Amino acid sequence: MATPRKENKNLHAVVDMGSNGIRFSITDLSQQTARIMPSVFHERAGISLYDAQFSNPDGIRGPIPEDVVDAVVTRLRRFKATCEDFGVPSENIHVLATEATRTAPNSVEFRARIKESTGWDVSLLSKEDEGRIGALGVASSFASVEGLVMDLGGGSTQITWMIAKNGTVTTSPRGSVSFPYGAAALTRRLAEARKNGSKAEKELKEEMRTNFQNAYKELQVPESLLRSAEAGGGFDLYLCGGGFRGWGYLLMSESRVDPYPIPIINGFRVSRSDFYDTLSVLDTIQKSEQKIFRVSKRRASQVPAVALLVNVLAEALPVIKGIQFCQGGVCEGFLFDRLPQEIRTHDPLVVATAPYASASAKAIAKLLTDALPPTHSPISSLRAPGSFTAGLITALANILFVHSSIPKESRPAAALYSTTTGILASANNLAHVDRAMLALILCERWNGDLSPAEQSLRERFCQLITPQEAWWCQYLGRVATLIGDVYPAGVVSDTNWRIRITNTWQHVDKKKGREDLLSLAIAVNPSAGAVVSKDVFEDTIERIEKAGKKKNWAHATSKKEEDYGVRVAVEFGK
Repeated sequence: MATPRKENKNLHAVVDMGSNGIRFSITDLSQQTARIMPSVFHERAGISLYDAQFSNPDGIRGPIPEDVVDAVVTRLRRFKATCEDFGVPSENIHVLATEATRTAPNSVEFRARIKESTGWDVSLLSKEDEGRIGALGVASSFASVEGLVMDLGGGSTQITWMIAKNGTVTTSPRGSVSFPYGAAALTRRLAEARKNGSKAEKELKEEMRTNFQNAYKELQVPESLLRSAEAGGGFDLYLCGGGFRGWGYLLMSESRVDPYPIPIINGFRVSRSDFYDTLSVLDTIQKSEQKIFRVSKRRASQVPAVALLVNVLAEALPVIKGIQFCQGGVCEGFLFDRLPQEIRTHDPLVVATAPYASASAKAIAKLLTDALPPTHSPISSLRAPGSFTAGLITALANILFVHSSIPKESRPAAALYSTTTGILASANNLAHVDRAMLALILCERWNGDLSPAEQSLRERFCQLITPQEAWWCQYLGRVATLIGDVYPAGVVSDTNWRIRITNTWQHVDKKKGREDLLSLAIAVNPSAGAVVSKDVFEDTIERIEKAGKKKNWAHATSKKEEDYGVRVAVEFGK
């Protein structure tokens, strides 16, 4: 007979009883990885508590029907057994309910039935708490957040502003402003308005525009955020909630990078023009003969209402420069709210890769950093892009050797897939740019020899980033090959180092004029001569220099860009 699993105090279970569906999750908040809140179990029940209240033939709102209550209780009892299987302490189980439960005519009876059947109390989130926790879910999704935040559920939508840096999250003193414009609720209102003619639809749109314009004023956007938006060409808009996630997956299906290479909504970013192109999205839904990835029939039926909301936002909000989609919602925000300040400060990218780091990861990171020109280089076009952050370099150093045990011919492909379906697939807090760059660098680190199928994926990753980023990924990946060859076990001795790296810019006179050259100097410790021979690393050195040949420059992916590359010369042993 099997014995029950021992309780694990680091496991936390959350039930998010939303309007469109119910999410069940178990998350491991062990200190080492708490910042990325790794999920050990996740399940969703497609039970719409909002639609259930309008299931009467007359369409008038009524109590949650008994059969729906029975279905909810059954799923909760099943989840209770799952929590016991995983060893989740009873005090770490939380049932949260939002708009549909809060406003249901039989809310008290519904919650009492849950208590009677499971022993669990249901925590009703107020409008303000729902907005605040939803915003914290966005904060959990990235290392930093600065802009406007919206959460689109089934029954309501919330808006606020947020500045999240170094683990500190600041939002509007007003909290979040909430409106009954959830995807399901708005679908119903739009259908009613269309029955009553174009005037009623116009009045609904005007009502929404006025409410959002007033909400933006009420939020008291701080001067610092206004100045930042003005300097940067507008606000970033961070979106979460099922309604917006569905819209994001539709935009993903329309991406110029086709097919889109990252099947993860968190970190997906689109331009203002793409986000507000509602006609294209509606056309995609109407003409698509096949199911669109992650867009259910229910989500598809709500697209016209979401399109209306998007059109209103285009008119009601100030200039938006970019839109960032987030997976984080009530569940993630609730858990993030419980994390200590010191845990929140951790970079998700570093935390996600830390389990794979060698004891010499810091020394490896320094070698990689030393190969990059300083960010204060006087010629801006010759600097490594700002996206090559200290966190990215640390993450790269952490996983530089993780594919060493894989057969040689499979390493580049395994590295290329590592950030989407490989070792980092479960890290749900990474931007798509970071996923693409890490994959490209790691692939190049293993010589980048790919089959045609993987070569297509590599090209699509390159299209997600700028030509500058693509070229520096190639360059740094080839430098990483040299570092890996010199230190095959990833072990760097503090006292008996083998190589040191420096770089400088040189101006070389050519027949066609002066040429900028990145000079990479590899100093070899005299005592390491027996293991660090130029003859052994000749091919690797040549590969680094070939990255600077024009035929290996990164190609422009749009008319607004140009091919990019930098000439490279390597001095080894000096």
